[in-house]
Amino acid sequence: MLNRWKAMFLVLLLAGNPIFAQQPPFSIHLKAFSIEGLGGLQSFAFGLDSGRWLLLGGRLDGLHRRQPFAAFDVAGNNNRIIVVDPAQNKTWTAPLISLSVDLQEQLSSTNMQFYQHGRYLYLVGGYGYHAATDRKKTFGFLTAVDVPALVQAVMSGGAVSTHFRQIADAEMAVTGGHLKKIYDTYYLVCGNNFDGNYNPMGNPTYTQVYTNAVKKFRIEDDGNTLKVTHLGKWSDAVNLHRRDLNVVPQIMPDGAEAVTAFSGVFQPDADLPYLNCVDIDSSGYRVNDNFKQYYNHYHSAVLPAYDAKNRQMHTVFFGGIAQYYRSSGARIKDDNVPFVKTIACVTRDEKGNLTENLLEAEMPDYLGASAELIPAPGLPRFSNGVLKLNELKEDTTMLGFIVGGIQSSAPNIFFTNTGTQSQANSSLMQVYLVKKQSADLGFTPDQKPGSLRARVLPNPNNGAFALAIDLPHASQVTCMLYDMNGKLLEKKRWKTLSPGNHHLPVNLKQELPAGTYKLMVSNGTEQTTIGLMIQR
Repeated sequence: MLNRWKAMFLVLLLAGNPIFAQQPPFSIHLKAFSIEGLGGLQSFAFGLDSGRWLLLGGRLDGLHRRQPFAAFDVAGNNNRIIVVDPAQNKTWTAPLISLSVDLQEQLSSTNMQFYQHGRYLYLVGGYGYHAATDRKKTFGFLTAVDVPALVQAVMSGGAVSTHFRQIADAEMAVTGGHLKKIYDTYYLVCGNNFDGNYNPMGNPTYTQVYTNAVKKFRIEDDGNTLKVTHLGKWSDAVNLHRRDLNVVPQIMPDGAEAVTAFSGVFQPDADLPYLNCVDIDSSGYRVNDNFKQYYNHYHSAVLPAYDAKNRQMHTVFFGGIAQYYRSSGARIKDDNVPFVKTIACVTRDEKGNLTENLLEAEMPDYLGASAELIPAPGLPRFSNGVLKLNELKEDTTMLGFIVGGIQSSAPNIFFTNTGTQSQANSSLMQVYLVKKQSADLGFTPDQKPGSLRARVLPNPNNGAFALAIDLPHASQVTCMLYDMNGKLLEKKRWKTLSPGNHHLPVNLKQELPAGTYKLMVSNGTEQTTIGLMIQR
């Protein structure tokens, strides 16, 4: 559940800030994508079936309001089962009304914890409206969803009630945490039990109890009977006092599966995010106080990817909410914890050391909070969902979609929020991974070191690309696009850039027909020409 501060065509290349040592061996390209009939949604759960998405729960509005009567308004609940087929650009929905009251209430709640194992999507907790008490609460349920069967039922207009099973369990009354699986054991990481109507004015309309724990259990599920065996918990009132965080699957340097709890809120003695992280595996948890994560503190879209060759784990965070952001090259601290445009990558090296790499590119708007990166089917992944970087065969690979989340109109809106300053984001972004060809960014042999060198990534493209450029000295960079007859089509200029490698985003203003074009790049004293291929 969110508390205060939490809540097209885009080209984005992740390039490193020189003050951080570890660079990911790839760049990321984001392209806007739309699906007819799919509205805004944030803080939802999702399941997958052959490339189709099942979306459950979450909210249809933006950042919750401060006014108690308006915060988490029932009108903002998602009361539909949503199925999306991005390949066909189609959406289907079904109402929850045919389900039991307990199922309706949990499935319309926000910030459920969820995990899909095989065909079953498991939903834990969530915060929403409880009709019997006419107030809001955190639900103590575990629900199993038969994803393929439910997807087919929604698409065909059939009955949906037989595809849900639900059991009551007080240990599952959690919201704002994460449900993960390491080998055969489930881990309910952090979160809180928020009981009553949200009220930031200090009035006693609710109780809030953090779990301060990682709860362990196994699920026995034969498709009919659903049973939970609790295995105890690891408790820590200081380091596990977190919610609204990112808990991301990891592959450790020795190849073992784990998860890491990154940042989250709130510190026991301050209304501020944590800067450290906690590694969790099957043997226990370890607090990493030697690392500070300055960016991307709240739940956001994330990409975990492992480079087995170099034994490096890369976790990319897209936008969201954070205590720190970058401005004019400086790290700015804002204890109001604003929405940010920051994109950063945390890398664990072969010795287990973590570094945070602030990326030059930013989100185009205040996006990413409470969003999800829904993976594309068929990609090489470990059993815990981490991408296998070394098994990607192509130079450019579509990884999936950033879906939903909160879109804010400004960094700090909490104290002025009347419901119009933010909204649930309805825009989607396709996520492409582009391999870095070599340490020198894959420049062609005729582009010698010590001179101006440039490359287009990816190439071919559809008019959205990045210019990978190596500058021998500080320069203003200009690129001019010509057709094969020498006609100037577009021109773009960047301010003075420092010597070295840069990734410069380019978004052509006009939609050019497929074909070959010439891109002339100049730094004022030298120029080079690159063949640019447009595909539609």
